[in-house]
Amino acid sequence: MKNSFLVIMLFVSCLTTLKAQEESALDFLEKVISRHDPNNNWPTFKGDLVVTMSTPNKEDRVTDIHIDIPKSTFILSNKVDGKKRTTKIVNDSVSFFIYDKEIRNADEQKTFKFTKERALFMRNYYTYLYGLPMKLKDKGTIIDPKIYSKKINQKWYKVIKATYDKEVGKDTWYFYFDPKSLDMERYQFYHDESKNDGEYIVLSNSEIINGVRMPAIRAWYTNKEDKLLGTDVLTKK
Repeated sequence: MKNSFLVIMLFVSCLTTLKAQEESALDFLEKVISRHDPNNNWPTFKGDLVVTMSTPNKEDRVTDIHIDIPKSTFILSNKVDGKKRTTKIVNDSVSFFIYDKEIRNADEQKTFKFTKERALFMRNYYTYLYGLPMKLKDKGTIIDPKIYSKKINQKWYKVIKATYDKEVGKDTWYFYFDPKSLDMERYQFYHDESKNDGEYIVLSNSEIINGVRMPAIRAWYTNKEDKLLGTDVLTKK
């Protein structure tokens, strides 16, 4: 009878352990968010960033970015063909400028390759990547309950896997964290994981900007060929 009781208790203990493992990915996400945004500043983030993009065989491009989450405002400016181009988004309303002149005419917008679709994509792109890992709590994000482990270049990482509701996105993402510091050191996405397509991004030199920890350097590589696509360097304006 005593042995039967011990077996039952061991079984219950195993079930409890398995349940804890299922829940641990979300628990771990809370820990890494506390590391990157300890005072919950991201929901009220307002700041100006400068991103210098270096691409093989091309000139560097410097982009000025203004993010004001409480006012749902995003402004992006850079020079293309020697002309300063600015896109301003308030909520989902988009305005385009060449220097300080607003471009409202549809033909002119087409000439300068201004499109609302592209503007909204760039807003979502920058706020997503610089808002990680906090953005993993956004509606439509599906966090795999399991925490994965992966060894890359002789280093082990804790990995969170995320997929998305079809209205949000189709890609599969993996986010890699140092097990001790909890720093996010790389992420990776696939359009079709069975084809090993997509890219991985190596993060380094994190900076604290308005209370939020962000990667100062992001180096982009293809998953399949390990080919360097480009490097982004972030500075605070």
